Amino acid sequence: MANLNKVMLIGNLTRDPELRYTPKGTAVADLGLAVNRRVSDGNGNWSDETTFVDVTVWGNTAENSQKYLSKGRGVFVEGRLQLDTWEDKQSGQKRSKLKVVGENVQFLPDGRGGSGGGGGGRSQGDESSSSPAPQKPQGGSAASDEDYDEGDDIPF
Repeated sequence: MANLNKVMLIGNLTRDPELRYTPKGTAVADLGLAVNRRVSDGNGNWSDETTFVDVTVWGNTAENSQKYLSKGRGVFVEGRLQLDTWEDKQSGQKRSKLKVVGENVQFLPDGRGGSGGGGGGRSQGDESSSSPAPQKPQGGSAASDEDYDEGDDIPF
């Protein structure tokens, strides 16, 4: 039987990224992500159900996340689930925590009028990207008349 471990999340950061380095010099950053889901109670009332997720990113993705992201910023994270287990030093009990290892992070608009940005790139071992390149906004709003050219191909 085939296996698949893939996670895709869109949410807002609950805190500023926390960057640190391994003894070998590899950057690693921890992100806190809040993902909301609209839920109806059946009587026409809606509420938000929030799930808090811990995300770890590596390499240039970690450094770019610390450099360009802050609390409240929207991000799209692609990654995989990882179960961390350890023994509690105080109680001696076994503990575990399910987290996401982010392999690709795309910076989204911050919701406060700021602009969206490029992407964080790939993690672990990808040392080729130096910083996210500015990207043209995509989707979400109509193009102005001067952006329209009848010779343009339809993008689908």
